[in-house]
Amino acid sequence: MSMGTANGMAAGTVEIAPAANVSAYRASRRRESVRSLALALPLLLFLLATFIYPIGSLLLRSVQSGEVAAALPQVAAALQDWRGPDLPAPAAFEAMAQDIASAQADGTLVSAARRLNNYEPGFRSLILKTARRLQDLSAGSAAQAFADIDKRWSEVETWRLIQRAAAPLTPDYLLSAVDLTVGPNGFTALPADQQIYQSAFARTFLISGSVTLLCLVLGYPVAYLLATLPTRQSNRLMIFVIVPFWTSLLVRTTAWYVLLQPNGVVNSLLMASGLTDAPLSLMFNRIGVLIGMTHVLLPFMILANYAVMRGISPSYQRAAVSLGAHPAVAFLRVYVPQTLPGIGTGAFLVFVLALGYYITPALLGGGGDEMISQLIAFQMERQLNWGLAGALSVYLVLLTLAAYFAFNHFVGVDKLRLG
Repeated sequence: MSMGTANGMAAGTVEIAPAANVSAYRASRRRESVRSLALALPLLLFLLATFIYPIGSLLLRSVQSGEVAAALPQVAAALQDWRGPDLPAPAAFEAMAQDIASAQADGTLVSAARRLNNYEPGFRSLILKTARRLQDLSAGSAAQAFADIDKRWSEVETWRLIQRAAAPLTPDYLLSAVDLTVGPNGFTALPADQQIYQSAFARTFLISGSVTLLCLVLGYPVAYLLATLPTRQSNRLMIFVIVPFWTSLLVRTTAWYVLLQPNGVVNSLLMASGLTDAPLSLMFNRIGVLIGMTHVLLPFMILANYAVMRGISPSYQRAAVSLGAHPAVAFLRVYVPQTLPGIGTGAFLVFVLALGYYITPALLGGGGDEMISQLIAFQMERQLNWGLAGALSVYLVLLTLAAYFAFNHFVGVDKLRLG
């Protein structure tokens, strides 16, 4: 074998080996990616089933409006091109009579009447009364028959509401959730005496912010104490912080319900100590809500700050004192800045949890302390208005996400760098 041939074979080996290594590396990376995806798949499915799908369902419910179109299909088709200002054609009245009879037979009339009642109170009784009376009418003009049953059938606004409710998609729920409606000139605000939800959102944010501030004021010293004590003593005291997690939220709230009564333990102690001459009003108002929610959410603030404080060396504060700084100044200017990640994390966690609280405000709050979660439950359980409940839930989720992005932008970890 010649020297040139040997050199050519060696050169060929040098060229082929890197390609083989690259292929093996890529195959190994693919296997690792597939393995990682397989490990993360249960978590992805869990998020899909418990977060993405419910949020998507709420969003759809907040814009869907299929009850009227399903119960009154002929009327929906007859009114599709009607624009007013005159009454619809006689064919629309005949279609209404046929659809009411069919919907009453298959049981969909009540749901359609309930949906129409969301637009105007009394519409449900109008539909059901019309269904009863139509059976007793003889053959003749459908328009006259409807006018004889109720004069509202001769009003253009009645048919305009039916046309509006028969649309498959509607912005009405999303608008109602922020005290708006569709008027002749576009979106308009509801009358002042009907505006409920904007003030409820503002009240929810105010209560959540107040609870967050109270938890920070009460929890920061406790976390500092736990972080600076010896490990054995700190672990013993930590039990008192963790034990509430083992107790039901309903039980803890009910306990405050007992303690804050006019003849309860708190008022008895206040009067026995001479601080008050009569029982204080501590229930069914904002005070009771703040006390109950602060007690429930305080451990989250303590643990978030404790996790950060535990890793802070005391040598920095001692060094500042040795250089002539007052202990209070050294604490505020050296120690506190190092705990900002814990403060931010605890505040965000408490605030987001407080936004969706239901049990504590429902048991300890009054009529002027309703939070959005209570209004959502009311629409679902009492009014059976799932569309409006879905719209309120969507806004609550969007506001929570807005709070998260604001936290990430202004108080995020990348904003908490020292020095």
